[in-house]
Amino acid sequence: MITGLSRSRAALLVVDIQERLMPAMPEAVREQVVRNSAILIEAAHRLGLPIVVSAQYPKGLGPTVAPIEDALRDKNPHRYDKLEFSAGDCDGFAAIAPKLGRDQWIVCGMETHVCVYQTARGLVGRGYQVHVAADAVCSRTKANWRVGLGLIERAGGIVTSTEVCVFDLLGRAGSDEFKALSQAIK
Repeated sequence: MITGLSRSRAALLVVDIQERLMPAMPEAVREQVVRNSAILIEAAHRLGLPIVVSAQYPKGLGPTVAPIEDALRDKNPHRYDKLEFSAGDCDGFAAIAPKLGRDQWIVCGMETHVCVYQTARGLVGRGYQVHVAADAVCSRTKANWRVGLGLIERAGGIVTSTEVCVFDLLGRAGSDEFKALSQAIK
């Protein structure tokens, strides 16, 4: 049974949106993932959700891309580097996640069929509810993106979208958060 996202239960996990991975992605897809990930970051911040950011082997793949770093500025994200493909199966995540006390994870990042899929699979296996925003994840090819999303669903993850996550967390119109996030989505 799918339960809605809750401000008190959810956290955002930004997986490996890094400088040397970015050029391998189709340009329009890159822009969409950066834009939607930034919207998720802003929503998480405004609504009080913890933000966790992983980087896959930064020595080789570089740092998190500048537009995502800009979105993260002044939001105090939890960060860690990793070698594991799964952002949830490493010491960095193990040190952060229990302190947050969250059982829902919204996931965005790269690549859908590798790190995002393995992260979602691992988190579901440990009892977390995982929401993967399909328009905030990407792979080098559309075929691998589709395969990754299918595998995520079969593993028990919920494939969703940025807007679904934002409006599910908001729950209602009329608030300052609604007005600000509605503007960001337009």
